[in-house]
Amino acid sequence: MNKNEKALKQLSGRLHSPLLWDKATRIAYSTDASAYAEMPLAVCLIKDERDLPVLIDFAKKHNTTLIPRSAGTSLAGQVVGSGIVIDVSRYWNKILEINEQERWVRLQPGVVLDELNAALKPYSLFFSPETSTSNRCCVGGMFGNNSCGSHSLIYGSTRQHVLEAKVILSNGCKATFSNKMTIDAKDKTDQSLQQVILRYIAELYTREDTRQLLERNFPSKDVTRRNNGYALDALINEDGTLNPIALLCGSEGTLAFTTELRLDLQPLPAKEKALLCVHFDKLQDALEANLIALQHNPVAIELIDRNIVEAAARNITQRRNMFFIEGKPEAILIIEFCKPTTEEIDAQIAETTAALKAANFGYAETIVRNEDIKRVWDLRKAGLGLLSNVVGSRKPVPVIEDTAVAPSVLPQYIAEHKALLDEMGLSCVYYAHISVGELHLRPVLDLSSEEDVVKFRQVADMTARLVKKYRGSLSGEHGDGRLRGCFIPLMYGNAVYELMKAMKNLWDPHNVFNKGKIIDTPSMNTHLRSQFLSPKPDIIHPVPQFKKTYFDFDFAEGLFNKISQCNGSADCRKSTMFGGTMCPSFRSSHSELDTPRARANMLRVLLSDNKDKNPFASKEIKQVLDECLLCKGCKSECPSNTDVALLKMEFLQHYYKHYGYPLPVLLMNALTTFQRIGTLCPSIYNWFMQNKATSYIIKAIMHFHQERTLPLLHKKSFMSQYKAFISAHTAPKADNKPVIYLFVDEFTRFQDANIAFDAVKLFSALGYRVNIAPMSQSGRIALSKGMVKRAKRIAKRNIKALEHLFAQADSKNIVVVGLEPSTVLSFRDEYPLLCRNGRKLPQSQILLYDEFISNEIDKGNINSEQFSNQSMEIMLHCHCQQKSLIGSQFTEKCLGLLSGANLQTIDAGCCGMAGSFGYDKRNFERSKAIAHSVLIPTLCSALEAHSDATKPAYVAAVGTSCREQINHWLPQSNIYGVKAPILHPISLLSMHIRMS
Repeated sequence: MNKNEKALKQLSGRLHSPLLWDKATRIAYSTDASAYAEMPLAVCLIKDERDLPVLIDFAKKHNTTLIPRSAGTSLAGQVVGSGIVIDVSRYWNKILEINEQERWVRLQPGVVLDELNAALKPYSLFFSPETSTSNRCCVGGMFGNNSCGSHSLIYGSTRQHVLEAKVILSNGCKATFSNKMTIDAKDKTDQSLQQVILRYIAELYTREDTRQLLERNFPSKDVTRRNNGYALDALINEDGTLNPIALLCGSEGTLAFTTELRLDLQPLPAKEKALLCVHFDKLQDALEANLIALQHNPVAIELIDRNIVEAAARNITQRRNMFFIEGKPEAILIIEFCKPTTEEIDAQIAETTAALKAANFGYAETIVRNEDIKRVWDLRKAGLGLLSNVVGSRKPVPVIEDTAVAPSVLPQYIAEHKALLDEMGLSCVYYAHISVGELHLRPVLDLSSEEDVVKFRQVADMTARLVKKYRGSLSGEHGDGRLRGCFIPLMYGNAVYELMKAMKNLWDPHNVFNKGKIIDTPSMNTHLRSQFLSPKPDIIHPVPQFKKTYFDFDFAEGLFNKISQCNGSADCRKSTMFGGTMCPSFRSSHSELDTPRARANMLRVLLSDNKDKNPFASKEIKQVLDECLLCKGCKSECPSNTDVALLKMEFLQHYYKHYGYPLPVLLMNALTTFQRIGTLCPSIYNWFMQNKATSYIIKAIMHFHQERTLPLLHKKSFMSQYKAFISAHTAPKADNKPVIYLFVDEFTRFQDANIAFDAVKLFSALGYRVNIAPMSQSGRIALSKGMVKRAKRIAKRNIKALEHLFAQADSKNIVVVGLEPSTVLSFRDEYPLLCRNGRKLPQSQILLYDEFISNEIDKGNINSEQFSNQSMEIMLHCHCQQKSLIGSQFTEKCLGLLSGANLQTIDAGCCGMAGSFGYDKRNFERSKAIAHSVLIPTLCSALEAHSDATKPAYVAAVGTSCREQINHWLPQSNIYGVKAPILHPISLLSMHIRMS
């Protein structure tokens, strides 16, 4: 045990909160959403306020620092450091009191912003400052950074809405500060640190010479976003009262540790809203047009440029939100109006549009209303993450992305800034809060290149001088952190910087709180992620080269570049409250280690560790990846396109090559063989699966949980049913309809043969000729278990069979249709990365059943008149990979054929079974927790509300794993005796077709 471990173990024994210092945890907390990384000493998941004085005492004795952290979405490295990270998001996330009459809320710092506003909505109130990370960022982080967002034009920043803060000072004592305080500066009887601080503020900052010094050196009053350094210019209110809140808010946790906040609330805005999205051929035109739009009283104006639009097109989720974009704009202004009536909004839009046209600005306008407004803002909010899905190591990097100047001079500032970047040969991204003079500027650099790291510093220095010239703020909302702190003396001058240093020394003389931020910040081109494992903090670590990968990562310019696409924006930390699929493991545990971000960080760090001869043998990586359910939510919902499922499959193949395959993995991959043999006598096979003694042994060997029910074979094999059906029925005349080749996959063929037969009956009744596709399995089991080489052999076999099938003369009239999402989608998702000729497959002719039916509905070949209009309730749960890769809209469209049905789609993410994940005894409780987070409670509520026994109710679940999970946990009937059979949508449609 080394010295640190001994000291940390002793510290842990004194705390009421968990203290962690294992390698995996420290790596997970080594970085945030910035370009920085540094290994912390330990991580404390703070539960108890009594632990803070103990931690402060430890930090003083061991010359370390305490780093407050919430969601870790900071962009300037605010929560990166070598000390003890104190995570407030895990346990300090309670709303303590809501005062509706006085319009304030009291809460702990770990409360997520959108969750807070959801709790306030019944009171018709909300906390008005916002961020693009609002569905995962915490209020404590907003307080630390003085955050604001798209609507700061009318609501300002966090600093203006904090009434009171309870903190622990550097001497371990509690203190409460408010935004209006008075003190008798001459009365020095109270020598508590809080009173000493207040007297210092009263004595120094009410002096005329100090106020003039600050006025000369701080940004212009026209710059409303000012987050650079300490807010010394805001310490005295207009009425002469003291405002220490203005100092604490934006201090990045360098002065005190915040334990509780009381926030001012606003009435919910008017319900009538609309967006005017104006398209421009030139960025400069958009900058000028912003000044015209501001004259028409919008509540927000945001800009996105061509780079954001192109990045959105590369992301599955955001591609669906591009409906409002026309042509190929160089820039788009998103102008929001909010008024009590539609007529008032229409008048504003008309006036604004007329003014812009009179100035010859904009080539197209799109007006967006109602639910579509959220889709536009979702795309805009995804901006930071989207920029990381650029292929390769050269990416738009956070370095000057937070500058703010007065809106009136923004066009000149950007023109001059662009000219300077052009001289350096750099391109740049421009987007965000144009209404208040803050554009996020991100030059494209490769921070694994020594030359570009030099440019990284040069760009920052050049920009700082230009911002100072325009009397702007180097930080408008993202704060200083590791990125901008070293430029504070340049921005404010030495006299003001000395005042800031004195303030820090007064509050925190031992540098206990978040050392190296704002004051005495290290050089901004040290401790970069690319320097993380180097012996010195300013030396680039060589990018690892992997001689062999099992998937083809050329599309990302290599495996390491694919791993490095994660920029830490933490979209994977959003809770079940906000829908979507990503990330089921985090949603059940709320542990940072269970985020795709942590998994990507672990892979990035440990696979680049040159000390390890075989980094793929890392058991730390294996342990973290084991909790990934392969739902693929991160592939679609992560703006950076971080595909942890793909990375897990690749890693496991290398890992098992080193250590060998465990017996359960080998047996699981032999399941198809066992089941094929079992079809010779299904009753005997099923007896072994159901018998108490034999099933116990099988589960023990497979490491399955004993509560799970083993899958059974259908009593009649699919092929026997199919052959009997074909011999008894004349094949329908296809006319102009395509010929279906039904892909009966490894799950459907044996376990769900009845579903495949239902598909044959359904499509035949609808007038389609149904043949059987020449493939018997997809390789999905092999992929999920890390047997990628085996999956590749299966893929090659299937691709060859499909090539032969589509080589027929009438191939354009052929469509391969499958029923199980994970197997069908592997043809378009994994196959092109396993085999180059997989990219040549006609993907438009290899479809999931719902895609095919939707296409035929659009062609007029299928309609609701062909189905019963019987009144019924349908609760739909779609497979997680289906939702991630293609969405649930096609299934909804299919079930819409049942015109009498009341369809409820459950936005529950992954069911928690995920193939064999939920069977594994190690994952049983995790699987249960995921199922019971949204899916099972929602189904139970819907079933309980259904009291009409004459009206049938169904649960439609697309995936075989999903049906197994629901069957395991859902009560078979409600108190009224109403049962809800759990069916594949194909079976449901087959049951209700009118035609014989």
